[in-house]
Amino acid sequence: MSKIHSENTTPERKVRKIVFRLGYRYGLNVKNLPGKPDLVFPRLKKIILVHGCFWHWHKCKHLPKTNVDFWEQKLTENRKRDRRTRRELKKLGWESFVVWECWTKDEEKLEKKLRRFLEKQPKLL
Repeated sequence: MSKIHSENTTPERKVRKIVFRLGYRYGLNVKNLPGKPDLVFPRLKKIILVHGCFWHWHKCKHLPKTNVDFWEQKLTENRKRDRRTRRELKKLGWESFVVWECWTKDEEKLEKKLRRFLEKQPKLL
């Protein structure tokens, strides 16, 4: 597992390329925010989190067939941490959007989702 990178992954690079092409500029892996989010748009108060389908246990992936107890506990804890991180970000006034690794296979569809998220105006109180 030490060979697994948490930053600058292929899905992240695809998302960054699309967002840049749309004309948005962003910060990367901002350390002073909960969860060290992948892409941060300070002016918009928005965050994009790029989740690997296996490590964040997306519905497109299944548990490995060996060492099931370990993987179920590990991936369940990852999901709990993800929910906690998003709650903390929301409390701080940030709107977040999760991009799943499997979504990056269809860049046209992903671009529409990203554009919709980034162009959406915040709700007024």
